Amino acid sequence: MSSISTPADGGPARERILDAAESLFAEHGFDATPTSRIAEQAGVPKGLVHYYFRRKPDLLEALVERLPHPVRGCDVAVPGDLRAGLGALVAALDRALDSSAVLSHLLWREADTHPAVRQALQRRACELEQAVHEVLAAAGGDPERVRGAARLLAAAIGHRHAVARHADDRDGMEPELAFVTAAFA
Repeated sequence: MSSISTPADGGPARERILDAAESLFAEHGFDATPTSRIAEQAGVPKGLVHYYFRRKPDLLEALVERLPHPVRGCDVAVPGDLRAGLGALVAALDRALDSSAVLSHLLWREADTHPAVRQALQRRACELEQAVHEVLAAAGGDPERVRGAARLLAAAIGHRHAVARHADDRDGMEPELAFVTAAFA
């Protein structure tokens, strides 16, 4: 039996193609990586790459789906302890970033020239804002104030994750979390 998956099974070949695309796009960039090189690194025929991904940009869109889904705020909110809930949310998001830092960087870099990637990343940013909103809403308070604070804190978290790969200090959210917690006290 062949070690290369057939198109019908949708198994490991597709994942190997995505692994190869992620690695090569990160190293050489999207435009400088031919699909033949992706196929070679994945150990599959070039036609199989096009079977799973009709167009090369479809590979980028599939890579967006590999980003860890944001944590749901309602899963980490701590009733009666906003600071603990926000801390748990940031810690969970940091773990997700650690597992996808190269992929995140690659996709943000390609978002400038690929609208579908940009739209997908914008949806992810909205999911982050929703998670923060859920944690803040669990603490109660004026809905408009919660909405505004969620937007600001999500922007701060998103910025931190965008530059985290360039910084040694990953504990930089303490002042922001203290500020938001104090504002809701």
